[in-house]
Amino acid sequence: MNTFEQILDLVNELPLDQQEILIEIIQHRIAQIRRQELALTSHSALAEFKMGGLKAQTAAEAIIELRAYLNTPEVE
Repeated sequence: MNTFEQILDLVNELPLDQQEILIEIIQHRIAQIRRQELALTSHSALAEFKMGGLKAQTAAEAIIELRAYLNTPEVE
């Protein structure tokens, strides 16, 4: 298995245009992974809502709850 440094060294050996293509490929893969994670989270939240595990809120209620959560000190 290559270390991170070894991979960076290998990338540096590529011509600039290939490095740019590699960046684009990695960015597209990351975007796809993020979309999959978001879809999974959304499906889970929707299922939990349908089962009654989440309550419906207005936007104002959600903002108030979020502000209260953000102002609560974290417990370690």
